[in-house]
Amino acid sequence: MALRRKGRSAGRRAAVRWWLLSLLGAGAAVTAAAALLAVALHVSASASAGSPYRLAKQPREAEELRWEQEFAPPQLASPHSRKLDGAAEDEPEKRLWLPAPSRRFVPCVSPSLEYRRPEASRGYLLVHTNGGLNQMRAGISDMVAVARILKATLIIPELDKKSFWLDKSNFSDVFDEEHFIRYLANDVKVEKKLPKELVKAPKSVRYFKSWSGVDYYQNEISPLWERRQVIRAAKSDSRLANNFLPPDIQKLRCRTFFQALRFAPPIEALGNLLVERMKSFGPYIALHLRYEKDMLAFSGCTYGLSETESEELAMIRGNTTYWKVKDIDPLEQRSHGHCPLTPKEVGMFLSALGYPSSTPVYIAAGEIYGGESHMVDLQSRFPILMNKEKLASAEELRPFSQYASQMAALDYIVSVESDVFIPSYSGNMARAVAGHRRFHGHRKTISPDRKALVHLFDKVDSGLLDEGKRLSQKIIEMHQKRQGSPRKRKGPVSGTRGSDRFRSEEAFYENPLPDCLCQSNDSSIINI
Repeated sequence: MALRRKGRSAGRRAAVRWWLLSLLGAGAAVTAAAALLAVALHVSASASAGSPYRLAKQPREAEELRWEQEFAPPQLASPHSRKLDGAAEDEPEKRLWLPAPSRRFVPCVSPSLEYRRPEASRGYLLVHTNGGLNQMRAGISDMVAVARILKATLIIPELDKKSFWLDKSNFSDVFDEEHFIRYLANDVKVEKKLPKELVKAPKSVRYFKSWSGVDYYQNEISPLWERRQVIRAAKSDSRLANNFLPPDIQKLRCRTFFQALRFAPPIEALGNLLVERMKSFGPYIALHLRYEKDMLAFSGCTYGLSETESEELAMIRGNTTYWKVKDIDPLEQRSHGHCPLTPKEVGMFLSALGYPSSTPVYIAAGEIYGGESHMVDLQSRFPILMNKEKLASAEELRPFSQYASQMAALDYIVSVESDVFIPSYSGNMARAVAGHRRFHGHRKTISPDRKALVHLFDKVDSGLLDEGKRLSQKIIEMHQKRQGSPRKRKGPVSGTRGSDRFRSEEAFYENPLPDCLCQSNDSSIINI
C-alpha cells in the first residue's frame, strides 16, 4: 500500500510538472509562477521523505525519470528536461554561459621539498576573528600561516560574536572542525582548547600590524614567547601582506582557505541540495546583491532611497562606534563607483549583457533593504528570482536561520557552484567567491565596472541614452576583460603611500595567481 501511495504521489508530481512546463510559452509571469510551484513541489517532496539534509547526488525517483522519458514534450525530454527555459539553444545565448579560457591554469599548492612538519611548539596562539563570514575565513587562513611562522600551536579560532550581525555561532557550527585539524596536521598543530593550566595564565594580547611580512612576526612577535606561553591575536583581518611572502607560506594560505576551511556537514549538505534544485532550472546566475542594511549604512550609499530610509541608515552609521567614517557624500560615493549597484541597475546590467528574461537568478544575500519595494524593477525583468528561502523549506532552514554566518555559507556554496557569478559590490564575499571560482578552473565571474555603469545609467535616466542596442554594445565591450580569465594579481595603485598602498592591492584570496595557480605544462605542478 505504501509503495502504491508513493507511486501515485510521484505520478501526481510528474503530471503537475508536465503542466507547469507546458506553460512556458505563455510568458515571463507564468514562467515565474511555474518556477515557484515547481520548487514548492520539489521542497515538499524532500520534506515528506523525512531527510532535512539530503545530499545533492541522490537517485531521482523512477516515476519522474519514466515521465521525462515517455511523456515530456520533445523539447524538454533531455538531461535538463526540468529547466524552465533558463538558456536557449542558439549560439549567442550559449556564449553567455561559457567561462573565460582557463589557459590550463590549475591549483598547485603542494609544499616544496624543503617544507617540514611543524617543529616543537613554542607556545599557544589564540585568535579572535572579526567581521562577517568571509572576512573571518580570510583572517583564519592568515592566522594559520602566522602560527606556522611563530612555531605556535593554534587554538581553534573564536568567531566574532559582537559585530553588526551578533551571530553566536562557534567555529564548529560553521566549519568542519575535525577536517580542519586533520588537514593541517602537517602544517600547524591545532588544538580545540588551551590546556587547563594555561586558561587563567597571563597572556600577551596584541593587535598584529596590518599587511605584515615574515620579518615582523619573527622579530617583533616571536620574542614574546620568552615572557608568555600564550599570545592572543585581538584581530585577524589583513594581518599578512598580500605579496612578497615565502612561496610555502602563500601555498599554506591557499590550502587553508580553499581546502581546510570546509563548511560543517549540515551546511554542506543543504548547500549542495540548493545547488541541485537551482540547476534543475538549467544554467543559472548567482547574483550577490549587496543591497542590505549594513552595507548601505556603512558605505553611506542612499541613491534611490527615500528620505526616511536615508535618515535611518545615517543613524545606524552614527551609532556604530567601530565604523570610523560618519560624514559621507552619497552622490560622490556613487560617482566614484564605491556604492553597490541597486537592484534596478543590476536588472539593466543583466539585460544589456544579453541574458533573457527567462534566466534563473539566485539572489545570494541577506534581507534586501526596503524589501520587495526595491526589487520590483529587477523582478519585472527577471521573474525567476530564487533565494534559499524559496528553494528550501522552513524546516530545512530552521537550524541555520538565526545565524548570519551559517546562512551566508549556504549562499557561498550556491555562488561558487553557479554557472555565472556576478557581485553587485566588491566586498568580502564577492572577493572570496571570485577567488574560489578562479581556484576551481576560472569559472565565469563577471565583475561590474560600477563607476562606468552608473555614468551610463544616469544618461539613461536623463534621456540622453536609450536602453537598447547602443547601451548593450557599450556594456558588453567594457566587460569583455572582466569575466574571470587568468591574470596575475594586481599590485598597488600607482602613487599610493603607507596603508593606502596595501589597501589598494588586489586581495590575496581574490586572485591566488601566481602563488597557487600554475599552467599545467609546468613540470613542477602537483595537482590536488
